[in-house]
Amino acid sequence: MDHQAMFRNKQISREQALDKVKTGDHIVVAMAGAEPQGFMSALHTCSPRVKDVVISTCLNMQNYPFFVDPAMKGHFLNEGWFYNPAMRKAQAQQTVSFIPNNLHFAGSKRLAHRKPSIFVGICTPPDKHGYVSLSLSLTYEQEMIENADLVILEVNANMPRTLGETAVHVSAVDFFIEHTIPVPELAVIEPSEKDRRIGEYIADLVEDGSTIQLGIGGIPNAVAQGLMSKKDLGIHTEMFTDGMVDLYQAGVITNRKKTLHRGKMVATFALGTKKLYDFIDDNPAVALMRGCQVNDPFVIGQNYKMVSINTTMEIDLTGQCCSESIGHSQFSGTGGQADTAIGAQLSPGGKSIIALYSTTKNDSISKIVPLLTPGAVVSLQRNDVDYVVTEYGVAQLRGTSVRQRVSRLIAIAHPAFRDQLAAEAERLQIW
Repeated sequence: MDHQAMFRNKQISREQALDKVKTGDHIVVAMAGAEPQGFMSALHTCSPRVKDVVISTCLNMQNYPFFVDPAMKGHFLNEGWFYNPAMRKAQAQQTVSFIPNNLHFAGSKRLAHRKPSIFVGICTPPDKHGYVSLSLSLTYEQEMIENADLVILEVNANMPRTLGETAVHVSAVDFFIEHTIPVPELAVIEPSEKDRRIGEYIADLVEDGSTIQLGIGGIPNAVAQGLMSKKDLGIHTEMFTDGMVDLYQAGVITNRKKTLHRGKMVATFALGTKKLYDFIDDNPAVALMRGCQVNDPFVIGQNYKMVSINTTMEIDLTGQCCSESIGHSQFSGTGGQADTAIGAQLSPGGKSIIALYSTTKNDSISKIVPLLTPGAVVSLQRNDVDYVVTEYGVAQLRGTSVRQRVSRLIAIAHPAFRDQLAAEAERLQIW
């Protein structure tokens, strides 16, 4: 059978796909912009006939009834690698639970725990060779396709056809659902003045010829703007963003100096605006590759002058970073922070940079603290913290003692809290 006929014979309706969900199933769905919104938005309609169905997700783009509605307790449990605001709220009603994990292990460790009954993702229409593209994410999707009992993909003609390791032949898919919707977009956050100051400090640490990893938000966007004067930067990143498109189009990113995948911008997923999606569509300069490889610290470390730039929510005076919780309450996710921070420090000439505002709540609370808030998750242990940047400067912690860390971190804290931090360090004998 030719691949076009095979594709047509595998097409079913969304309702037919939902009929395949059974009590006790483990469903894994693709990440973020690659999540199957048609399937997920109707999953709750199965509740009268199923219970104890676990859905593994990462960075839900919508607030789906299967976990938002308290009546879904006992029918569905959304176990997530990364929380959105609705998931944080749903924690109290016991329809969600968090999966602690470093990103490069997301696929393998989940598979070691439990094999998926069903994998559901998105794809482009098949090309002339019978291959669809998984489009916006390769974080764990290929591993799940290779191990799931049943593979269902939503075909969306609007999705960009990305290159790298995204290709899947129609013969490897059990069923296709037609679901054409706009590509999910993430608006670009305009950096604040505080973001710009932090961005300038970070940009000063990035040397020409470096390979960089950036995230999303005001600070990373300010960093991208601050890098406009650099030369011959490369990209090896967890997330491909709009700021990288701007740097490429300005001639800053050339990928000519990379020691790994020279000439290509490498990422494991992409999320942003239409500008980003138009740029990565059928672009041989961009390669989306499996998260188990892209985020492996030992792979990252093969890039010369690798610079990892991440943000945190709270840091103590010894360098412990809490980047995903407020006290004991899960806020976001571990993601690839430890992956990229460790990888950058394995790189010849590499640097790992952690950025944060010095305060929160209108300067009433210091984010540099003597001790982390009780219950806070240590996302990046102090042994792996290199540079810390606030709007007040840069603290280089590599190789330093606790006494030196205390003085350097206090120096970049908000001036209103420096005496208090010093007094607490003395009282607690943090030296």
